[in-house]
Amino acid sequence: MNYSSVFIFNLIPDDNSYLCAKWKTVGRKKKLPVIENLEIIDIGAEGMSIAKVDNMVVFIPGMIPGDIVDVQITRKKRKFMTGHPLRIVKESDQRTTPFCKHFGICGGCKWQNLPYERQLFYKQKQVVDSLERIGKIAIPEIRPIIGSEKQKYYRNKLEYTFSETRWLSDSEIKSKEIIIDRRALGFHIPGKFDRVLDIEECFLQDDLSNRIRNSIREFTHNMGLEYYNQVTNSGFLRNLIIRSTQLNEWMVIVVFAYDDKPVINSVMQFLQEKFPEITALNYVVNSKSNDTIQDQEIILYSGRDFIYEAIGNLKFKIGAKSFFQTNSTQAGELYRLALEFASLTGNEIVYDLYTGTGTIACYIAHQCKEVIGLEYLETAVEDAKINATINGITNMSFFAGDIKDILNDSFFEIHGKPDVIITDPPRAGMHPDVIQSILRAMPSRIVYVSCNPATQARDISLMDEKYKVVAIQPVDMFPHTHHVENVICLEMK
Repeated sequence: MNYSSVFIFNLIPDDNSYLCAKWKTVGRKKKLPVIENLEIIDIGAEGMSIAKVDNMVVFIPGMIPGDIVDVQITRKKRKFMTGHPLRIVKESDQRTTPFCKHFGICGGCKWQNLPYERQLFYKQKQVVDSLERIGKIAIPEIRPIIGSEKQKYYRNKLEYTFSETRWLSDSEIKSKEIIIDRRALGFHIPGKFDRVLDIEECFLQDDLSNRIRNSIREFTHNMGLEYYNQVTNSGFLRNLIIRSTQLNEWMVIVVFAYDDKPVINSVMQFLQEKFPEITALNYVVNSKSNDTIQDQEIILYSGRDFIYEAIGNLKFKIGAKSFFQTNSTQAGELYRLALEFASLTGNEIVYDLYTGTGTIACYIAHQCKEVIGLEYLETAVEDAKINATINGITNMSFFAGDIKDILNDSFFEIHGKPDVIITDPPRAGMHPDVIQSILRAMPSRIVYVSCNPATQARDISLMDEKYKVVAIQPVDMFPHTHHVENVICLEMK
């Protein structure tokens, strides 16, 4: 069947803390059915809740196994359906009370209503399901997932958006009151590029982040400054980026839409005087239609233009454009696992694919002969070289470019074939050409670090003819979300 429908979503908190959906049908097409008293039985990939009707799987967002719900079906295929919850008939015994007032609206931390030990259970299950269902390969017994030491305040980077079109609460909409000032500083509503939820308190980053955000909001409100409009690409204040480290160093970047020096100086001076804790205070003038600052000049206002992070005995320099794992504590666990799984003796040539700023490369360098890091972004490679210098590491070299183009037989002839490969690709996984180059190189061991068990399983299945999985270790980097990191060790058969 081909149904043409429009969904109007307003995510609102209520006594049950679930997502409410308002439905409208368009034209003469019939609305899909509502299924009542549907029991949620599992959680699958991407955190989707699962129910079954007549042996057909139904995917529903935001629910907990054990919930009994009325569900509006939104799409029907031959083997599955998708739907949205209309009402929770009976709450699951597994439910817990969310700790954030913004839960169910901002779109982050969607598993706050699930106890942490159950979150870990479903994350580990996601890894196993991916390897068995997608990879279809023989696997050893999986190690218990490593939970995060911190379930709150674990992130070292947050990006907020200034917007003149604040997301209105359900009560504000129902009141029909005309709200003239809708300025907001917070997070985008999921699926709404032009709507921002005004955040009062966030539990993802140390509370200094809350104080900085709330103070700059109050200060700029009092100044009467214009917040950005994502539809018309107009306004003055665009973004606020806050980074922190375990060394208690803080970086703040304010992004403005145009260069008004006196006003910019007023905002930056306020932050400098109000928050002496800020180690690196920067700003950006971004007149483009998109928010990325990778192609923009970072202007230092006070302090220095970088902060330091420490992992183990190593120190890493983080600039405004640098990539770094957003959970520093758990990043240390990932690097420790990469070193353990690599089983280095001191004589190996190690290739570190998708090396980023060279953090894993630096971490393992002392236990091998040479590390060769490959990375797509040239700016990241420059950071990797700086990190090597800071830590006095001399047995590393880095190369920038598309890895599928760099990693070839000519490269092996010049630099030697790897004894061990460590690969940490983006969510999309590795390009098939990269996998074929790895197979031709025939390293004795491959350590695969992944933020997406599904693409990891796909890639490993392509190497199954020559390699076997000998160890699997999930790591929770992002509590209260469905995301999970996984480290796998492969050895040549």
